[in-house]
Amino acid sequence: MLDLFNGLPEIARLMITLSVIAVAGLGLGQIRVKGIGLGIGGVLFAGLGVGHLAATAGVGFSAPVLGFVREFGLILFVYTIGVQVGPGFVAAFRREGLGLNLMAVAIVVLGALTTVVLHLATGFSLPALLGVFSGAVTNTPALGATQEILAGVHATAEQQMLPSLGYAVAYPFGIAGILIAMILVRVVLRLDTNREAEAFERQRQAENAALETMDVAIRNANLDGATLHEIGLAGEGGVMASRLLRNDHLEVPHPGTRIQTGDVLHLVGPRPELDRLKLFLGQEIATPVTTKGTDVRWERLVVTNDTVLGKSIGQLNLADAYDVVVSRVNRAGIELVPHPALALQFGDILNVIGKPENLARATTVLGNSHRRLQQADFAPVFIGILLGVIVGSIPLFLPGMPAPLKLGLAGGPLIVAIVLSRIGRIGPLVWFMPPAANLALREVGIVLFLAVVGLTSGGHFLDTLVNGDGLAWMACGVVITLVPLLVVGFFARLVGKLNYLSVCGLLAGSMTDPPALAFANALSPSEAPALSYAAVYPLVMCLRILVPQILVLALWPG
Repeated sequence: MLDLFNGLPEIARLMITLSVIAVAGLGLGQIRVKGIGLGIGGVLFAGLGVGHLAATAGVGFSAPVLGFVREFGLILFVYTIGVQVGPGFVAAFRREGLGLNLMAVAIVVLGALTTVVLHLATGFSLPALLGVFSGAVTNTPALGATQEILAGVHATAEQQMLPSLGYAVAYPFGIAGILIAMILVRVVLRLDTNREAEAFERQRQAENAALETMDVAIRNANLDGATLHEIGLAGEGGVMASRLLRNDHLEVPHPGTRIQTGDVLHLVGPRPELDRLKLFLGQEIATPVTTKGTDVRWERLVVTNDTVLGKSIGQLNLADAYDVVVSRVNRAGIELVPHPALALQFGDILNVIGKPENLARATTVLGNSHRRLQQADFAPVFIGILLGVIVGSIPLFLPGMPAPLKLGLAGGPLIVAIVLSRIGRIGPLVWFMPPAANLALREVGIVLFLAVVGLTSGGHFLDTLVNGDGLAWMACGVVITLVPLLVVGFFARLVGKLNYLSVCGLLAGSMTDPPALAFANALSPSEAPALSYAAVYPLVMCLRILVPQILVLALWPG
């Protein structure tokens, strides 16, 4: 069988091997003990096992091919994460970005201090412990920076090899340690992920002021003849008048509609604003203003027409052009008041009210193609990846540093995806990906990445572990991984009152670890982990590259 396998073309052998790792790893990840499992991390451990068997049997693969598969998988994963979180990234960063980044910086600093203490206490060489540090925090660019700075200080060839060995020993537990830290925080504090997801959504909804309705009869005679626009009921003030009942006849109100005493308005907006306007307009009535029994209808229309993307509701002027009114906008689960300046994005769901023939005309303008929502346009995907790779390759020179900083193949695509998905549309290109397509690409990417990492590390893992200082290095890696994560993880939850799923994203982002983010995402369909991860990733990536260089410059003898 081995001879038959070795007789196959290399690509065929690699695909068979990666497929076996993926199937075994995904199956391993499904095994749960008291509700706790490895999740997507099972692929890494399956890769280590298969890598060890392959090395024992003398089966090898081309390093450049493995490198391509690994990096391409990583790019797919981080790009799709960026596309997912981009629309809500700015709001999340404004809400808690500073606090998240301060806690992420604390994790990096604690890890560096722990490394220095271990170096001074154990006497292990600095190059070896810096490699352990890079593996313990699962950051390959940090390993590259370590090797480069060691060359810059004229370290010996043997000293320059030590970081790679330390990295290989510490890396597996580096990934497992992040998962263990997440699990420990959850188990010790007895947290329920479903409740945390619900709490996160409630908080997000509260910050965006959930919309309610109120029917108000006009009793203020001073308002006779005033237009809805003049009294702030056309969306400008956060409240929209979506229906008008006059003399038992239901009308579609326009911004220029003049109200009369006795009119009844159906208002949509946040409860505090509705209560305030009620005192100004007249009185709330119990009988709802409904479309039943009238020639007015309401429909939910989805924005899928490229020609309206980026245009504001005021620019479309649907009320005057088509005699329909937009009463609310649902964007990624958040309900928004249709302010005239609100720019439409692909996938926005609009509640539109009007007569059937006018609704049909508005549908033509907005698109409302549910089939389009399920189709993925891959040209923007590859353009985004292209731009991400370019951005990640740009060297950032800092005074006194022997090597430039780079965001790399993980940071560049992530940042570009966040920016592009936030913009939404550039010319004919729409930076929207159907959730099903996004999830599929993300899972394929992370499985490929983990499978190759395990396969390439498995051959040397046991040998490095059992010979020399391998076990001691691993113990150091365990300390470097767990101490900062647990200290900040419990602090973030107990003192910072941070949502548990956001804590998971913080821990994964502080270690710049996509597999940990995949594990956190598997805990709940909530976007909380991904938003926290994206909020801290750019700063942490820079710090992870800087720290080894600073430690070498500070501690290198002579």
